[in-house]
Amino acid sequence: MLAGCEKLSKSEWFPKVLEGAESVTRSAQRLLLPRKAMAQEFAESDRSPSFRSNGTAMPRNAQYLAMAAGGFENYRLDVGGLVGKPVSLSLADLRALPSRTQITRHDCVEGWSAIAKWKGAKLSAVLDAVQPKASARFVMFYCADPMEADGTSLYYESIDMEDAYHPQTILAYDLNDTRLPIPNGAPIRLRVERQLGYKHAKYITRIELVESFANIAGGKGGYWEDNGYEWYAGI
Repeated sequence: MLAGCEKLSKSEWFPKVLEGAESVTRSAQRLLLPRKAMAQEFAESDRSPSFRSNGTAMPRNAQYLAMAAGGFENYRLDVGGLVGKPVSLSLADLRALPSRTQITRHDCVEGWSAIAKWKGAKLSAVLDAVQPKASARFVMFYCADPMEADGTSLYYESIDMEDAYHPQTILAYDLNDTRLPIPNGAPIRLRVERQLGYKHAKYITRIELVESFANIAGGKGGYWEDNGYEWYAGI
């Protein structure tokens, strides 16, 4: 059976069937749930004792390590692509934007979950500032964490404009009432609460609005997606 699955995955027709199923799943969820349906939020008393670090706990690249050593005082988030007004934002700029605080459950594809309190700039506020062009369909997040032992293949992820404007989609800079720790993605990470954990990009350094993924790495819209995961990870 396993050998057969591997052969199927290398065929031309089977991946297309899986892609079709993913599209149906996404369409079905959006048919059943309104555009701004909210992920469940919890009380302070529901918070997990700790929020574990998953994946990279300390990006091993020189630029990030230098920023971390300086307390991220020199951090800049560049936002560009298909926008009318590209910007470069400091942490102070991000903290000055309209924010949201939410206590939500993080669900990892590996099977664990945790409830934590997040505060961050609304991604919608960032998008309002840069004025997306009509052709922009997706938001790409480029990150500082290397995914290979030699320091190459920095993490990247994406969401569509619908999820980008969702009220619970934030660029989190605080976790459980303290500044976001490095193992959890400092200085900012994405929280897109209606999707699985691998969509919640950490160590974000750049945001780009694009029309398609065709010319981005493997063309699937994310590091793990280019390695076989589904692009849409709705829960």
